[in-house]
Amino acid sequence: MVVQTEAGRDVAYPVNVIAFNPAMGTFVTGGCDGLVNVWDGANKKRLHQYPAYPTSVAAVAFNSVGTMLAVASSYTFEQGDVVSPRTRRSVSSRPKTHAAPS
Repeated sequence: MVVQTEAGRDVAYPVNVIAFNPAMGTFVTGGCDGLVNVWDGANKKRLHQYPAYPTSVAAVAFNSVGTMLAVASSYTFEQGDVVSPRTRRSVSSRPKTHAAPS
């Protein structure tokens, strides 16, 4: 559970998903606050926070070698029956490299 202070009130957001990175020994979490965080469990530190999605993070998964991270964001009715935005964005744990033109 993540607790944030908004307008002077503490608001608790549940963590929906967790995925472990097989290459780095780290893990990511995603929750109803729309945030994906990268954690170093051994040192109990957050390493990175991706920009927030407009809806809850419903799933996260690394590829088998831990170089790419897939994130699924979907409205999970935490605010009741409201219209939710649709977004598409890709997140990668490593920047893409392009070969020089030949």
